[in-house]
Amino acid sequence: MKQQGQFPLPPFSIYGITVHYELYNYEPNSNKTTFVLIHGFLSSTFSYRRLIPLLAQHGAVVALDLPPFGKSDKSKDFTYSYRNMANIVVSLVEHLHLSNIILVGHSMGGQIALYISKQRPDLVDKTVLICSSGYLPKSHFSLVYSSYLPFFYLYIKNWLVRSGVLKNLLNVIHDRSLIDDEMMQGYAAPFFDERIFHALTRMIRDREGDLPSCELQQIEIPSLLIWGEEDKVVPISVGKRLHSDLKNSRFISYEKAGHLLPEEKPQHVYENIVEFAGISEAQ
Repeated sequence: MKQQGQFPLPPFSIYGITVHYELYNYEPNSNKTTFVLIHGFLSSTFSYRRLIPLLAQHGAVVALDLPPFGKSDKSKDFTYSYRNMANIVVSLVEHLHLSNIILVGHSMGGQIALYISKQRPDLVDKTVLICSSGYLPKSHFSLVYSSYLPFFYLYIKNWLVRSGVLKNLLNVIHDRSLIDDEMMQGYAAPFFDERIFHALTRMIRDREGDLPSCELQQIEIPSLLIWGEEDKVVPISVGKRLHSDLKNSRFISYEKAGHLLPEEKPQHVYENIVEFAGISEAQ
């Protein structure tokens, strides 16, 4: 299997920023299924570390760090809208000449996958939404206004420091026994770069609201929704509402599972995706 790191990856830049991405089992100009993994808010490709080797048995996998997260640039000038982030994913897919695309989006990444599905249905075969965000409005005017204050980034930094990586993980993972030093270090690492707090300030200002029901109902791409029944971040009621609005969708949920399903239930999620994709596990 060709893994990221066995060959040099050409840099990918768009909108004046460099985007970190990883490739697995990739062959140029191949017609194999390609899984495009989009992570959630305050996360990175690290959140898919358990799912990637499973999916790579059945096709190419590309995972990217959405700016300003992970190893991607943390610009203060980039417009951090969902539309721009969707355009980054689309541009990377086209840059790599990928085809037979199955989008996999977790949390915020699910909303970006929905934006892509709406904007470029010609590019996507199927979409998998894992505890996807949904129906969130644009940031309140007062918060947007505050983001223009010179030292607002320090407020964000202090809020994240007070929360701490352990507290955040306890909020997204139902089975606390899964939390170990490797997990804590992996999710904390991107925040050692001071620039991310400036970028998050800009993100608060730029983020549109999630797609409304009237636009979701226009999406015809087959969708699979996978949820944790103990999700404290995006309650299962949001998943059921998305299922209702996405007319060509299926819904699966797991008991005793929280928001970070790629970490908690990687084998189950993998089996759901492979079955949904119509790929035999023997392949």
